[in-house]
Amino acid sequence: MTSIKTNQDAWKEALQAGAPTWFGIAAWGLVVGVAMIKAGLSTPQALGMTLLVFAGSAQLASLPLLAAHAPLWVIFATALAVNLRFVIFSAILAPHFAHLPLRSRAWLGYTSGDLSVSLFLQKYPELSDAKGKLTYLKGLIFPNWLSWQTGSIIGILAGSQVPESWGLGFAGTLAILCVMLPLILNRAATVGVLVSGAAALATFAWPYKLGLLFSVVVGMVAAMLFEEYGTPRAAREQHDA
Repeated sequence: MTSIKTNQDAWKEALQAGAPTWFGIAAWGLVVGVAMIKAGLSTPQALGMTLLVFAGSAQLASLPLLAAHAPLWVIFATALAVNLRFVIFSAILAPHFAHLPLRSRAWLGYTSGDLSVSLFLQKYPELSDAKGKLTYLKGLIFPNWLSWQTGSIIGILAGSQVPESWGLGFAGTLAILCVMLPLILNRAATVGVLVSGAAALATFAWPYKLGLLFSVVVGMVAAMLFEEYGTPRAAREQHDA
């Protein structure tokens, strides 16, 4: 890991870290853009949704409900449940940037995504006053947002012209896996991922994608319980030290 001495160094290093994910993000955005048009949204509606919502999972979960004319509260509750992980992201990032004005924190929160947060935490796992931290985050989230919006807008304009046989959604999944796997640093994290994955498969048929929320919660609980009771005391003490 290189040492960051200036904001320019931070920006360049962030671009290098995030560049491998840009294609996957754009491909995932393209799939969501096509899905919005196929779900019956007009082009202005789809453009407004991708620019305002900026959350692929929540958008895909909401589209069937919009098509079925579900109550508005059900649509909002579903989007909230699917994106509840961002509350966790916010709690992790907040101490790093609590000194910034509310407007700045709001923009950072809006443009932050799964991959950019994960990459940031790989670089800054501990709370500190490291040089270039804010610039590094911006170097991750701004290209990530631009990649998503570019892919999504292309998908919206192309509409049904993009065949499902291209399998572009899988590219986005691969991009997420490439960042997630290095974060599984210990047995507790492995247990959390395995339990969460098994729960997601078992609850796949739950309505309104509530199985995703359940899977996140049980995965976190499993990891914390394993960390507390499944790890030898000596290992826990060494980790805390």
